[in-house]
Amino acid sequence: MTHTTISVTGATPYDIHVGRGLLAGVRDHLAPTVKKVLIVHTPRLGAKASELRDLLVADDALEVLIAEIPDAEDGKRIEVAAFCWQVMGQADFTRTDAVIGFGGGAVTDLAGFVAASWLRGVQIVQIPTTVLGMVDAAVGGKTGVNTAEGKNLVGAFWAPRSVICDLDVLDTLPRNEIVAGFAEVVKAGFIWFPEILDIVERDPEAAVDPSTDEFRRCIELAIEMKARVVSEDFREAGLREVLNYGHTLGHAIEHAERYRWRHGAAISIGMMYVAELSRLAGRLSDEDVARHRRIFDMLGLPTTYRMDGWQHLLGVMQRDKKSRAGMLRFIVLDAIGKPTVMQAPDESLLFAAYQEITG
Repeated sequence: MTHTTISVTGATPYDIHVGRGLLAGVRDHLAPTVKKVLIVHTPRLGAKASELRDLLVADDALEVLIAEIPDAEDGKRIEVAAFCWQVMGQADFTRTDAVIGFGGGAVTDLAGFVAASWLRGVQIVQIPTTVLGMVDAAVGGKTGVNTAEGKNLVGAFWAPRSVICDLDVLDTLPRNEIVAGFAEVVKAGFIWFPEILDIVERDPEAAVDPSTDEFRRCIELAIEMKARVVSEDFREAGLREVLNYGHTLGHAIEHAERYRWRHGAAISIGMMYVAELSRLAGRLSDEDVARHRRIFDMLGLPTTYRMDGWQHLLGVMQRDKKSRAGMLRFIVLDAIGKPTVMQAPDESLLFAAYQEITG
């Protein structure tokens, strides 16, 4: 099957390529002026990163270095970024050189931040190797690291030169990792493309099987949604805020769990929460809320959290970067596919919605 190209427009346009066998052409996605490349990856991808390096060094003009960083959120620390800067500094990277983010969402976030900050910006090519990376983290130009106070509080907007989504790399992923990443795909269904929800409801197993047409369709729709949103609003001044559906509480849960939870598990609970919040505010129907729970149950994603966590979660949400002047903001739904902003809701309403998702 031929590959699909989805374009992000705006001040810094770029293409997202979806298909199979795409890694063989990675050199074509780097500018001809590039002389040095840093591949950032996790230990699990060490062998594949070496294969990628071999593909690149076939071009005699390229010097390719590899930086192995810790798995998952442990890699999104300023100390890890400093390690990458050290490698680049010792190799005399210039503004015409490049970074490749090769891994899941945490890797592409970190690699993008390294590229954005080195010499105030060098090119980055993102090669996401997880579902979450393909549909969310690698698309849109958000980069960042975590701090003790919260997730992604330090970062920059930095558009990639290209994003390569080679579905071949998903074939060996454990099913639970694919399902966790699929939470962001389902989010795209709730806020933009209900067709995704229809596909999951018809055959949830086919939807999360990388070998099926259903899976590829869901991935492409989710990427198309994000590409449209970030094309109109690169710096989250307006429309892009809808992408935070489920993320205000979801990020707080990740923080409470010290980032040991999969992002998708936390975000699925976060989406269940704002669905209940939407219902209690008189915006969303009982059936649409039930549809949330049914789809998450079909996929094996969680929908409840512990009752005693509320005060801690509320404090984290109030510090969240999505708050404005100390006022909490939530993306809620008026209907499936119709997201909107709820600003500064009463704390009693927030707690009432939380009670609906405690288990």
